[in-house]
Amino acid sequence: MNLIIKNARIIEKNNPLNNQIADIQISNGTIEKIGTNLQPSGDYQEIKLDNLHVSSGWFDISVSLGEPGYEDRETITNGLQVASKSGFTGIALQPNTSPVLDNQSQIHFVKQKAQNSVTDLFPIGALTSNSEGIALAELLDMKNAGAVAFGDYNKSLDNANLLKVALQYTQDFGGKVIAFSMDNTIKGKGIVNEGITSTQLGLKGIASLAEDLIIARNLFILEYTGGKLHIPTVSSAKSIDLIREAKAKGLNITCSISVHHLIFTDEVLNGFDSNYRVMPPIRTEADRKALIDAVLDGTIDCITSDHNPIDIEHKKLEFDLAKNGTIGLESAFGALQTILPTEIIVEKLTSGRTIFELENTSVAEGDKANLTLFSTDGDWIFEETNILSKSKNSAFIGTKMKGKIYGTINNNQMNLN
Repeated sequence: MNLIIKNARIIEKNNPLNNQIADIQISNGTIEKIGTNLQPSGDYQEIKLDNLHVSSGWFDISVSLGEPGYEDRETITNGLQVASKSGFTGIALQPNTSPVLDNQSQIHFVKQKAQNSVTDLFPIGALTSNSEGIALAELLDMKNAGAVAFGDYNKSLDNANLLKVALQYTQDFGGKVIAFSMDNTIKGKGIVNEGITSTQLGLKGIASLAEDLIIARNLFILEYTGGKLHIPTVSSAKSIDLIREAKAKGLNITCSISVHHLIFTDEVLNGFDSNYRVMPPIRTEADRKALIDAVLDGTIDCITSDHNPIDIEHKKLEFDLAKNGTIGLESAFGALQTILPTEIIVEKLTSGRTIFELENTSVAEGDKANLTLFSTDGDWIFEETNILSKSKNSAFIGTKMKGKIYGTINNNQMNLN
C-alpha cells in the first residue's frame, strides 16, 4: 500500500513536527518521508481532505464486544470495523464474554478472530476465574498467550488479600492488574449517583464513598506490595485526589476516565433513559469539573470510550431493570472535541499503549504507518444513524459533537469513511 497524505496537520505531543502541516509519504505500510510538496515517483494514492489532521493511531483501553457468547450484542469482526472507522487502530478487549476470557485458549481465540484487521486487538485476561472474585485465573498462561493486563470488568474485588496476592504474583512476569473499585456493601442495590437527582427520581443511589473507599484500600495494598496497578473509569473528585497523592508518593499507578463521565452529569437521568445507566454512575457537575481538571493536569492518564454493547432486550427496559453500559467508540472524539483541546484529546487517546507497555509508533520517518486521520471542524448532532455498532445503546444520541473522523491506517491497510 503506497499513499501520499497531502497537507496534513500533525498532532503529536513531543514530536518536532507537532502542529505543522506536511505531506506524509507511506510505502508498504511504513512512513517513508515527511516534507512539503512531496512528489513521489511511482504509483501512490493521494489523500487530500479538508482540515486534515493526522496523529499516531488511537488506542482504547476498555472495549467490550460480546464475542464469544454474546454475538447478538457485537462480533469481533464488526466491532473492530467500528473501532477503525471511529479512529482507533488498537483496542484492549474486556474479558466479559461467555465463557469469560480467563485462560490461554480463550485469549488465543479472540486474537485469532482479530487477524488481518486494520485495528489491532489486545485482550485483557480476567483477574479471577470466571470473574467471580474467588480464585486467581491462569495469569501467567494468559500473559504468554498475549493478554496485556488482568482485570474483572466492572467487578470490584471484595477480597483484599486476593488483590494483594495478584499484585505480588504479577511482579514475577511484569503483569499489570486492573482494579475496578466499588465497595459492594455500600453500593448495595444502588443504580445511579446518590444525590439530589436520585432522591427526586426515587432511584436507589450509590454514594461516591463506595468508590473512594475501595480506591483508598487498593492504593494502600499497592504501597505494601509494589507492582503495577491500573484503576479504570474513575468517577469522583475524591478518588482523583487519592490517586494524585499516590502518584506523588511514586506508586506505579495509572487511571482512566470514560468519555461519558466527562460529558454528562446525573441531571441527564431526569428522562429515565436507560442508556444513561452505566457503572460507575454518572455523577455531579462538581465531579465532572474535577475530572476535566485531572485530565488537564495529567492525573488521569488516558480516556476510554468504555464501549459496552447491550442488546435491546436487556437495555430498553425500565431504568432499574436495564443492564449497565453504553457504546461509545463512534461518539468519543466528537464529544471530547466539545470540552478539551485537540492536542490533549490525542494525547489521552494514544497513551493506552504506554500504560500497557505496547509498541509505540510516532508520526516519523521510518516508523510503521499507524495513523488516525481526522478533522477538528464542524458542529453536528450525534444521531442513531451515526451508530455503526450492532447494539444501539448510546448515551450520546442527541448530543452535540465537533469534528469528524476521516479514517485509519494500520497494518499496511487503510479504512476511510
